Amino acid sequence: MAENIYTKNAPDAIGPYSQAVVTGNLVFTSGQIAINPASGEVEAKTIEEQTHQVCKNLSAVLTQAGSSLDNAVKTVCFLADMSDFAAFNEVYGQYFKNKPARSCVAVKTLPKNVLVEVDVIAEK
Repeated sequence: MAENIYTKNAPDAIGPYSQAVVTGNLVFTSGQIAINPASGEVEAKTIEEQTHQVCKNLSAVLTQAGSSLDNAVKTVCFLADMSDFAAFNEVYGQYFKNKPARSCVAVKTLPKNVLVEVDVIAEK
């Protein structure tokens, strides 16, 4: 049976979904955007700042689920502008040192008009 995950160290879901779900030995996070959990607002302006916040949010959710970024096996990354790819990649690589499988796509608009959203599948 799946277990819903919640931590106050990551932003509350902005819809009818969980921050993550654990089933078996896998953790499936919902997409995280650059909301600062302390303020509930998007404070970061640049793609680099937003990517750092997204990775911190993902780390908090995975920690609550008994996992970590080091256990990531797959990520899906959404960019509002593919011209941000190199800058995003530079920051992303600081957090995902184990190089999980990844998809990265450009989308028209992301929630709260952020520049990046990432979700993760990780082992526990």
